[in-house]
Amino acid sequence: MSHNGTQEKLVRMANQIAGFMASRPEAEQLEGLSGHINDFWAPSMRRVLLELIASGDENLHPLVRRASALIRPVAAA
Repeated sequence: MSHNGTQEKLVRMANQIAGFMASRPEAEQLEGLSGHINDFWAPSMRRVLLELIASGDENLHPLVRRASALIRPVAAA
């Protein structure tokens, strides 16, 4: 899969999680989204997602952008 294809897949996955979390009580949304990504996504996936957030990718659900501060950063390789 191309780098762009990987990015698109990660955006789609993050947005799916955000869509589910948006139906939860507001107090649970950010913790639920970031917790899922921190617990189940590989460090390489989190790194790319955080890079996409930092670049201002407009395809990301607003909840993903708001949860970015709670997503564990990954040390550069």
